[in-house]
Amino acid sequence: MQVRVKLVGVFKIDRFRQEMCDYPEGITVMEVARQLGLSEKILGIALINGVHSGFDSILQDGDDLTLMPILEGG
Repeated sequence: MQVRVKLVGVFKIDRFRQEMCDYPEGITVMEVARQLGLSEKILGIALINGVHSGFDSILQDGDDLTLMPILEGG
């Protein structure tokens, strides 16, 4: 199945901004983040098709997944 993965902020350093990726059926948001080597300590927000989702949400073929780090302000 194919999922369009969008990375935001520091997650796209040495990776990509947006890419179509192949994953097995039943993969979760957290499993994608781990495969991409994203730090779970700063994993802040996941959006599936523009809607906030949990990290245990299961992705479907054709989904758009956006992964964002925790935002810091000052």
